[in-house]
This record gives sequence, C-alpha cells and structure tokens, in this order.
Amino acid sequence: MTAAPLSTIGIIGGGQLGRMLAVAAAQLGYNCHIYAPDERCPAADVAVAWTRAAYDDAEALARFAEQVDVITYEFENIPFEPVAALSKIRPVAPNPRALQIAQDRVLEKSFVDELGARTAPWAEVNSLPELEQAIARVGAPAILKTRRNGYDGRGQARIHHPADAASAWEAIDGQPAILEGFVQFEHEFSIILARGFNGGTVSWDPPENVHANGILDTSTVPAHADILAQYEEARALTLRVAEELGYVGVLTFEFFAAQDGPVFNEMAPRVHNSGHWTIEGAVTSQFENHIRAICGLPLGSTALTGRKVEMRNLIGEQANDWAAILADPDAHLHLYGKRVPRPGRKMGHVTRVTPYMPINPDR
Repeated sequence: MTAAPLSTIGIIGGGQLGRMLAVAAAQLGYNCHIYAPDERCPAADVAVAWTRAAYDDAEALARFAEQVDVITYEFENIPFEPVAALSKIRPVAPNPRALQIAQDRVLEKSFVDELGARTAPWAEVNSLPELEQAIARVGAPAILKTRRNGYDGRGQARIHHPADAASAWEAIDGQPAILEGFVQFEHEFSIILARGFNGGTVSWDPPENVHANGILDTSTVPAHADILAQYEEARALTLRVAEELGYVGVLTFEFFAAQDGPVFNEMAPRVHNSGHWTIEGAVTSQFENHIRAICGLPLGSTALTGRKVEMRNLIGEQANDWAAILADPDAHLHLYGKRVPRPGRKMGHVTRVTPYMPINPDR
C-alpha cells in the first residue's frame, strides 16, 4: 500500500502526539484530518480538518474514515471495537490488534509472556479478595495498576505491606486491575522501532529514561553502558512482537535494566514521549518514520545527529520558562499549544543536542 503525498491521513486523537505527527506529515506533503472529542485540541491547530465527536460514535467515525486515505491513532486509550470497524473502510495502521493488546495490561503481559519476555511477577485482580490473594503470591512491595486507561502514574497505587490492600483497592476505585511485583533495577530505557508494510524495520538508539512523580522527566542518548549491554535482547523482543502483529508504524517498548537482563514494563503502539528527542537528535524522527511507514514510503535513517542528546519534558508551569529556554542557543523548544498549565500536565519539551564537533570555532 502506498499513499502518495497530497493524500489525507486521518489521526484519531488530538493531543501533542497527533500534533507532532501532523507537522511531520505536512513536511512530506500530506494533509491531516484529526478526530477527537475535545473542545479544543493541539493537533487540530496544525491540521486541515477536524472532526469533533466521541471515540465510540460509530457513525461519526465512519464519516471521518470516508474523508481520509489512511488512518492512524496517537494513543491507545480509545475503544478497540470502533477502530477495528474502520479497517473495513480504510487501512488502519498500526492494526487494531496491537491497540487491543496494548490497552489492556492483562492481555499485554500474557502476550509478551508467550513470546518469551522477561516480566515482573504479576497477577490479574478483579476484587479485594483477589488482591489479597495476589499479594500473597506476588509479594509486597508491589504496585496495583488498572487494566485500562492508566498513564503517567494515573490509575496506580503502591502497596508497601499486605495491610495496604484495602486502601489501594479504594484508590483505583475498585476497577479491574493487575498487581505487579517490584523489580530491582538501576536504569529504565525504551526500544523504539518503525516497521513498514514490506516488513522492513529501523530502530533508534535506546534512550535512558528518568521519571519524576510517575511522569517521564528526561530521555538521554547515549544511554548508560548497562542499558547498551541489554539493547540487543530488548530489541529482539520488540521486533518479535512487531512481526507477530504484522505491525506497521512506530512501536515502543519500555524496559527495566535489571541484573539478569531487560525486564519488559509496557508497550505503546504509537510514537512515544521517550522518542521526542529524535526530532532534532536523529536524521529521521519517530514522527516522520511513522508517517513514512503507514503511507508505504521507504523508512529513513535513524542515525544520531550529535554525540549526546537530551530531551526534558516541560510539566505544568515549567512551560512558562520559554523565554529563558530560547535564550539558550543549544535548546530546541517545543510547546504543544495547551492553554492551561495544570500540575502534571505535559505542556512541551526541550531538546539539546551536543554536536560531534563545534562547527563554529568561536563558540
């Protein structure tokens, strides 16, 4: 399948990921049509069309699909069934099966376990008695996560002792969940790869990720030596999943670098926050390669453009430091067009690339 430039790409979801996908698409000559229920969304600001409707509105989705040439999505917390139905109207990439697996932690863990992944001990939990039994099997400390709709630390509760079971269950509002045992690790990292319709793949250097308050703070390349030693094994698992799913687009796997090897944390069937550094830090960004992949174009080089790259998220009021950031000649500022800087909200990011050698000898 090839969607030539001037075709229209339908993007389900109107956040910053959709925005950056639309910018990358415009650079290659594509138009983008955003589908999102929000009163105002960052992606719509840079797209030629916007349908505002609910994610489960089958009729609105069908009308949207008829106006585009290929469909993708910017995040996984959208209903699987309506998206799957769209594949009967237009090509959907990544395919909806990836969405179905990634949006349910039990399906996700079961799927990667079957492919031989190394995971934290875990158990499915659907009631308080089941949680108490799971703690007895998995142990404590542990973390309780809702099966669906959890991200950036939301929908999670830490359990330090078995006596914490009731309060943790209440904290997630008694939703279907998964209990995960803690993993001893020193570093976190991501594997980000892109796969085309022809099965060809490219991947980026693994970023080392540091979180603060459950939200990604920084992603840095090159990563620590312990991560680099585990890169090939982690990449091989990610590639197996991509091939098993017949995946098209950018796929992200998050790992813990543990003593015995990489421990799978979670998958994202999309471009990812830990890959934002690729906009300036790689020859071809994750966003451009996603557009290339879903449109049937050749994938671009993922080589680094400098000897070190660091991306830092701007959370809440940190985005108000834009003037100081722009005063730094090495800073690349990205603001997402969000008007209200709430605590914990990703408002933008800044990337700094250290060149291989100074181009200007007077610097």
